[in-house]
Amino acid sequence: MISISNLSKRYKGGFEALKNINLEIRRGEILALLGPNGAGKTTLISIVCGIVNPSEGQVTVDGHDIVRDYRAARTLIGLVPQELTTDAFETVWSAVSFSRGLFGKPANPAHIEKVLRSLSLWEKRKNRIMTLSGGMKRRLLIAKALSHEPRVLFLDEPTAGVDVELRRDMWQLVRGLQADGVTVILTTHYIEEAEEMADRIGVINRGEIILVEEKAKLMQKLGKKQLTVQLQAPLETLPDALTGLGLERSSEGEALIYTYDATREQPGIGDLLNRLNLAGIGFKDVHTTQSSLEDIFVSLVKDKQ
Repeated sequence: MISISNLSKRYKGGFEALKNINLEIRRGEILALLGPNGAGKTTLISIVCGIVNPSEGQVTVDGHDIVRDYRAARTLIGLVPQELTTDAFETVWSAVSFSRGLFGKPANPAHIEKVLRSLSLWEKRKNRIMTLSGGMKRRLLIAKALSHEPRVLFLDEPTAGVDVELRRDMWQLVRGLQADGVTVILTTHYIEEAEEMADRIGVINRGEIILVEEKAKLMQKLGKKQLTVQLQAPLETLPDALTGLGLERSSEGEALIYTYDATREQPGIGDLLNRLNLAGIGFKDVHTTQSSLEDIFVSLVKDKQ
């Protein structure tokens, strides 16, 4: 649906916000773009949406070049920006209807009503924007982005500072849009949202794409598993018979921790426990945990510092 080739953005002062970005975004997928502040997420979105001009490279949306055929490309895109930018004196209904008209779409009250109801804004349709709460204004931005029935939706930090109810409603809406074939690209600091919602994860840092991977494959490829053995009695030191296995004592010595790559061959858990028995170390519980997406993201960004 979106093809980004050799895309770079340099500003007059020499700052390079994006460096040779190559990215293919599939039709109907949810792609989560993760990265620290200043990584280039908003710049990338702004270029695809036609708000910022690229220095080099090409972007197409459903085959339409964003520069040569910008009208057709832009009509396919809806954008929910980070900032609350709305005319305070308009009513909710007028603002959403006007946004639809900006894209040359004929009036469609039924569609506007559907969007407002899906975002719990129907009861506020006659209210002036200046009277809305921050959460309701955020809902309004989403409604404006959906007013012209886009096939691509960009959500730039859409749940930053909003309540739990809006977050839940919005993800329900996103799932519905995906079911209708809409491609969704979101940036977020709430990594648990990306873990729950996204089909693929992209990580960007210092203007470069570090990786783009299927979520499940990423978790499998980069996730570490950890075996924790709760001991019957604390250990002050690790016996010589257990050295070389990669075991670590917990801070109080009441547990042994074994971290391993789940995708590579390792000594069997049973073998490890047998060695503990042979060393005369009793244990009362064993459990495993796996790295979360947040752990993986932090390690990736740290490695690129």
